[in-house]
Order: sequence, then C-alpha cells, then structure tokens
Amino acid sequence: MPLKIIFMGTPEFSVPTLKTLIDQNYEVLMIYTQPPKKSKRGQKVNISPIQSFSEKKNIPFRSPETLNNNEYEFIKNLSADLGVVVAYGKLIPINILEATKLGFLNIHASLLPKWRGAAPIQRSIMNGDKKTGISIMKIQEKLDSGPIMASHELELNSNSTYGEVEKKLSDVGANLLIECLQTIEKGNSKFVEQLHSEATYAKKINKKEAKIDWNSNADKIVAHIHGLNPNPGAWFEFQKERIKVWKAKKLLLNGRPGTVLNENLTVACQSNSIQILEIQREGKNKQSTKDFLLGKKISQNSLLT
Repeated sequence: MPLKIIFMGTPEFSVPTLKTLIDQNYEVLMIYTQPPKKSKRGQKVNISPIQSFSEKKNIPFRSPETLNNNEYEFIKNLSADLGVVVAYGKLIPINILEATKLGFLNIHASLLPKWRGAAPIQRSIMNGDKKTGISIMKIQEKLDSGPIMASHELELNSNSTYGEVEKKLSDVGANLLIECLQTIEKGNSKFVEQLHSEATYAKKINKKEAKIDWNSNADKIVAHIHGLNPNPGAWFEFQKERIKVWKAKKLLLNGRPGTVLNENLTVACQSNSIQILEIQREGKNKQSTKDFLLGKKISQNSLLT
C-alpha cells in the first residue's frame, strides 16, 4: 500500500512535489504551510502557493504560527508513515520528527553538504558554481545535516538564473522523491552520512547585498545578477534612481569600474565589463536594454553607483 504522508511546504517550489504525490495516489493525510501574510501596506492578505493549491483541490491544510505541542499531538494521532518537507520555512521540532513511523524526508535544493540553509540556489549561482542539484535526506535536529537517500545533479552556466534553475529543480525533486518512496515501500532504503567537514551555508539573501558592486570582476557581477533573478533583483543607482538588472553577459572591454563604456550600456567592472541585456526602472516593466535606452538616456562615460 502507498505510504501515508504528512506534507509540509510553502512556496511555489513546493507545489510540484505535492501535486506529484497526489497524482501518484499517495494518501496525503494533512498539509502544513506557513500562515497568510499581510502585504507591506496591510491591505491584502497573501496566502502561500501551497495553501492556494490545497484549497483548489479541497485538501485539508493547517497553517499554525508555531509547531507546538498541540500540533505534535495532532500529527501523532494521524498515524502517518512519513513526513515530507519541501521549503516549509520553519525548523521541525524533534518531537514532531519522531511523530511519524519513518520520520521525515526533506527535498533540499543543493548537493549537500554544500549550501545548507535558506538560499541554496541563489548562493550556488552567485558563487559561480558549475553544478547544483537536489538532495533528499532524512531530517535531523541540526539544519540540513541528515543522511542522504538520493541526489541528482544539474549543470549550471553563466546564463543560468535563479528562477530558471528553481523551476527545473522543483520538478527534479518531485520525481526523485517518488523514486525514494518506492524504494522505501520495497524495504530497500539506504542512507549515506554527509561529509560534515565539507559543509557550507547559504544564508538568507539580504536585500542590501543585492546592490551591484562594480569593483568586482565581470564574472562575479554576472553571477550576482543572475543569482538574484527574479528575487530580489540586482540593482544600481543612476541619477538617484534605483534600476534593476535582470540579465547580462561578460565582455572583455576595460575601464574605470562603474563607467558606461558605450551606447549599448556596457559597464566597466574591476576587470573586464558587462553588457546589460535586460533592465527595469522603478515602477516600470522589464525591458530589453535597447527599449530601455529609448526612454532613459544613460550616455557613454556616465558613472553608475
């Protein structure tokens, strides 16, 4: 019989896994997701993609502020075989990890032990990594430290963006999880301990660090731009306006860092330069650089900060 599962997830990245579990006829006893959040102006309440999916499918869900003892008792009484966690956004207390027969599995978007933590895809791209991937591990009390059941690699290149890679990995993770569940059902599951001495950490992205540092080299700036596309977006300032950059490529031209080198919006870096390909003014839609320059003049020799 298929495993009886408790699912925990919140963002769009989690949705393909939940959908695949249902499509594969796994019994999802309960869904946990983060509670709705008010928008910055407080006028609108934003529900998570997982809550939205659950409501459309008429699947019961819970969105508690904390996983307290009441939730422990509730989960324990469900008599679930396994918990599955995909970007839930909260650490799972140890008593809840022990409240299912087989514990909890986590789908993590990196090749563990590299990039444990909150922003593995962004940090991997920003670091200029040549590959990333999915790891499916058993959750232990320490963050992203549990033994690994399966992993899948995905190659990266200088054009890879956070949004594109996230979409690919969400689908990879969903399919890889089903393979793991089938292995568990056959009684053949094996877990391999991580090399904890090689662990690195992907701290949450701070919006302030999204500003482009023109004193970095061109490769690093391109990786910075693509690693923050679509969220929160890399940016620079020109004439007191914050302008976001979504796509760029490296060129071999040189000059004073931050200086516009030609009419195509090529900008000098600490070494080499970048050509901006996609850009966005405050309050406007994304544009190609060609269209952008029709409305906002940034001439040769301008200095961007």
